[in-house]
Amino acid sequence: MNFDVAIIGGGAAGLACASRLSERTKNLKIAVIEAGERAGKKLAATGNGQGNVTNANMSAEHYFGGNVPLVEKLACGKDNFLTESSLFKCVLSRDEQGRVYPGGRQASALVDSLLADLKRSGVTLITGVKVEKLSRGFVLFLSDGRNIEANYVVLCTGGKAQKQYKTDGSAYSLATNLGHTLTPLYPSLVQLKTDTQHIKTLKGIRTDCIVSAFSGGKKIAEKRGDVIFTEYGVSGNAIFAISPYVADKQSVTLSLHFLPQSSAFIAEDVLRKKKLGYPDSELLSGTLHNQLGRAIIKRVGSCDERAIENMVCNFTLPVTGSLGFDYAQVTKGGINMSEVSDNLESKLVKNLFFAGEILDVDGECGGYNLHWVFSSACAVADEISKRV
Repeated sequence: MNFDVAIIGGGAAGLACASRLSERTKNLKIAVIEAGERAGKKLAATGNGQGNVTNANMSAEHYFGGNVPLVEKLACGKDNFLTESSLFKCVLSRDEQGRVYPGGRQASALVDSLLADLKRSGVTLITGVKVEKLSRGFVLFLSDGRNIEANYVVLCTGGKAQKQYKTDGSAYSLATNLGHTLTPLYPSLVQLKTDTQHIKTLKGIRTDCIVSAFSGGKKIAEKRGDVIFTEYGVSGNAIFAISPYVADKQSVTLSLHFLPQSSAFIAEDVLRKKKLGYPDSELLSGTLHNQLGRAIIKRVGSCDERAIENMVCNFTLPVTGSLGFDYAQVTKGGINMSEVSDNLESKLVKNLFFAGEILDVDGECGGYNLHWVFSSACAVADEISKRV
């Protein structure tokens, strides 16, 4: 089988690249090869199924990885994938935190729209088949025994996170076998394992916190949101938000501040309750969740009001790891950005392009990762459309 463009990976990047390319060029033979039985499966699950595709508060400070100027140019400039194309055929809405969703809050509708674009444009979609080898030239050797030849190849295979979507990291070899290198890989946007000595009684409790992360004695990040205590450590949106900052760090400690609004009254309130004869274990009753209050007082080991106040504001948890790639939303690290040009073409193999999570670019929670996926996919499609 011969194609003008072969896109390896039928996730968000692959579908967006094919849709944009078919929109910009006519009569181009395009193939999308997806290892899973269904294309766009991970996209359909994003944002808890609601499809958080971007964020209104877009800037480079929300991204990590190599070549920040290029990320800023492609992801933080004009939102070309939203304003210049019909990539999303729906009304988009934003919440109070700037997260942007399809109006119907249904990520699967985005997948349906992209797949409909491909069908209308005559794009060949091959599912349930893995590209086992890619040779210069290009020849794609498929797991079902077939071969595909193409003039251009786009690697949109994702990273190593969430292997249930066929993103187990094995596809990196398609690039590394052609000379590309990987930066170290870490799970990101993921639950964190911590020392559980002082939180064993708190499993399932959710609380609003300011979470600060320290490494080497220096604060490296601070986020506010929900923290959920678990049998292994902590989860919740504040933990997911802080996890990119700690993924590649050693000797990290979290500090939880349980009363973000105000903590100045705690010592005074504890002293008042002591005078009223409250049991020591109930001195934070009504101020915090009762089990949380008891855990704090037990950890302090006394009813000293200043010590209790300090623990409420600085409940430390040493980080021992994370739940790993199977639970992570994205991969931190990837194909070295120094090996790709400003249009995301390989510097080692002409007409080989990269888009999405396969590259060493990752973002914070809130739509930043999908924004990069779509921006990079559109940038690649636009470059190829100029050449064909």
